[in-house]
Amino acid sequence: MRSSIFLAVVLSFLVVGFRFGEQPITSAPTVQQNDANIEFDWAFGVLGYNGKTPVPIPITRDTVLKSGDEIKMMVKMTKECYVYAVYLDSQGDLTLLFPYSIRQLQTDYVVAKPYYIPKGRNWMMLDKNTGKEIFFLVGSTERLLELEVKLGNYFSADPADRKPLAQDVVSEIRGLRKRYSTFATIAEKPLSIGGNIRSIDTVKVVHRPDVADIATEISANNFYSKTITIDHQ
Repeated sequence: MRSSIFLAVVLSFLVVGFRFGEQPITSAPTVQQNDANIEFDWAFGVLGYNGKTPVPIPITRDTVLKSGDEIKMMVKMTKECYVYAVYLDSQGDLTLLFPYSIRQLQTDYVVAKPYYIPKGRNWMMLDKNTGKEIFFLVGSTERLLELEVKLGNYFSADPADRKPLAQDVVSEIRGLRKRYSTFATIAEKPLSIGGNIRSIDTVKVVHRPDVADIATEISANNFYSKTITIDHQ
């Protein structure tokens, strides 16, 4: 009898001690997957003609272009983030389209400023080297230092030794896509003015049109990536 009473007393102390000693349960902070922390405007177009009037035609997916076609891009960050545009031509050579150089990230890289590729009103003309050409567009909330290092290795190398280094850059971009595959793009939509969606029929017509008129608003969480392949004929 005494042993059972003693056991009951011990158990009661253990229960009370546990209740006073236990910590309140707190939920771990979660990432809001629907909150965009990457936001920028992006335009990529080829120069077309409506009769004799030049107009920019959006390039939003893999397409076919021909030698002599003129292309142009524009990027404008609308929230603090980092955007990289890399071009792999049909000969296996790389060009860092944006930023214009890695150093630019510390000297001229601001929100709400449009950056044109190439600079100014000129458009790039496709040369006579046909084949597959790939454009990589990457956005991140922080600088992608490993990618920057590999880009630096490529551009500092002797031109004859650059081919494998170009593949290092491409592999890094593709690796980033796999690493951040759980972060989805939240929205890609054409820019609007006063609630009206811009269209090719309403863009401002000049000798060389402004590619920004066909820009798309891109919103993503933590990481964004897009690849466009041009079948250059």
